[in-house]
Amino acid sequence: MEYRKTVVLKDGRTCVLRNGCEKDGAAVAENFNLTHAQTDFLLSYPDENSMTAEQEAQFLKEKTESANEIELVAELDGKIVGAAGIECVGRKEKVRRRAEFGISVDKACWGLGIGRALTLSCIECAKTAGYKQLELDVVAENEKAIALYKSVGFTEFGRNPRGFHSRISGWQTLVLMRLELDD
Repeated sequence: MEYRKTVVLKDGRTCVLRNGCEKDGAAVAENFNLTHAQTDFLLSYPDENSMTAEQEAQFLKEKTESANEIELVAELDGKIVGAAGIECVGRKEKVRRRAEFGISVDKACWGLGIGRALTLSCIECAKTAGYKQLELDVVAENEKAIALYKSVGFTEFGRNPRGFHSRISGWQTLVLMRLELDD
């Protein structure tokens, strides 16, 4: 799936949202490790990332060539500062209309509107791909993210009190959220 959009951020700078492509492998891997070290709200720790830059490049190539999955990057001042994507929950008939959403943004860029722009772009891509529901899990203490997701239409449908076990804080509750895409 191909995607490209330019957005104006809260500080007046422009940010390009586009497919992460093969040549971005090393930069995306670096951004992944950075963002996963900056917060305890993401799924994994940098030392758990087993993808090499070459494997990341192949992953990005496959997402660009996919008809229904995508990995977007946010490029600001020539640097990748965020990534977000959608993946099919499964290929079986009963679940193939559902997609999962994930996002991370460099902490130095929080509050500029990049997270909102990436989220809205992924919603747009999910609709284009024909999904009927977009889903995500978010750590309950991540109030800013929850507020963002609610502001674009996601609703809570459950909680898992033992969703993550953090090295720092122990058990973290995950809020399960979904967005219906078929009007």
